[in-house]
Amino acid sequence: MNKKALIAMSGGVDSSVAALLTKEQGFECMGVTMKLFNNDDACVPREHSCCSLEDVEDARSVAYSLGMPYYVFNFTDRFREDVIDKFVYSYENGLTPNPCIDCNRYLKFEKLFNRAKEIGYDYVVTGHYAKIEYDANVGRFIIKKSSDLSKDQSYVLYSMMQEQLAHTMFPLGGMHKTEVRAIAEKHRFINTDKHDSQDICFVQNGSYADFIEQYTGKSYPEGDFISKSGAVLGRHKGIIRYTVGQRKGLGISYSEPLYVAAVNPQSNTVTLATDSELYSDQLTAKNINLISVSKIEKPMHICAKIRYRHKEDPATVIQTDEDTLVVKFDRPQRAITKGQAVVLYDGDTVVGGGIIQ
Repeated sequence: MNKKALIAMSGGVDSSVAALLTKEQGFECMGVTMKLFNNDDACVPREHSCCSLEDVEDARSVAYSLGMPYYVFNFTDRFREDVIDKFVYSYENGLTPNPCIDCNRYLKFEKLFNRAKEIGYDYVVTGHYAKIEYDANVGRFIIKKSSDLSKDQSYVLYSMMQEQLAHTMFPLGGMHKTEVRAIAEKHRFINTDKHDSQDICFVQNGSYADFIEQYTGKSYPEGDFISKSGAVLGRHKGIIRYTVGQRKGLGISYSEPLYVAAVNPQSNTVTLATDSELYSDQLTAKNINLISVSKIEKPMHICAKIRYRHKEDPATVIQTDEDTLVVKFDRPQRAITKGQAVVLYDGDTVVGGGIIQ
């Protein structure tokens, strides 16, 4: 009997080609799109977002063209609780979240993964640009960077557990985006020239603050911009509008450019500093997950990446307890931000990661 694969189909070209490649390997396939939010919960998604009605129709078209059944699973409650509500809570508390990591952790590789097991499917397949391999030397599944480094998504996958990795496939991990589009064009997929998803799917106009105010029905009070010494520099428009490293939209006149250095919800203040004051060489991370090792027994020299659009830099990592990592960089990093993920790499292999405290 053929192995069965559940294909997570966003309506984009990547998951469509992943479905085709899995089908060609002889798997019995079923296409699924996750319904993640209602218009009551979030803004109507724009053209370059996922999860729109157009995306569902594109995914259904490709699935049917490949002769596979197709369904939409309603995961709106879980998405609201684990992604949207967490996103809002983070900004209200001076943190900068990455909802794509939470969506992968709680929706794709937990909720969808468990649903696949419930209905008797052996694998979950997605269009992520990353590689899953089994390392016999350590007896563990590992994640490696994509062959197309410009599309690599290993950073947002660091939270995957061993059982999930054993039953997940990323068919595009060894391919470049140009190859993927060429395959889609050859098979005349309806979404061959479709743009990649941009930004956050549930934020319509790119303004996180506007979304949060609309979602919560709350307004966030003004407060003081302060210097690192505590001097008042001006007034801010509500702490949800600021994140560490930000320069635009401050409206502050000063002798040199100022940037957000800290967001302080208890005092309702936003600390500003010069660029040179944004650098630090150490961070602490919690909510950790390790992939290539079960535990970091002794100081390990690796490379660490502090945000998605950031080049990793050499660092030494120490695991101080079951759920804490301390990362000390060889050279200071700019705007290390609470709430973002730090992901550790040994060459092109993901060691693990956690949330910056």
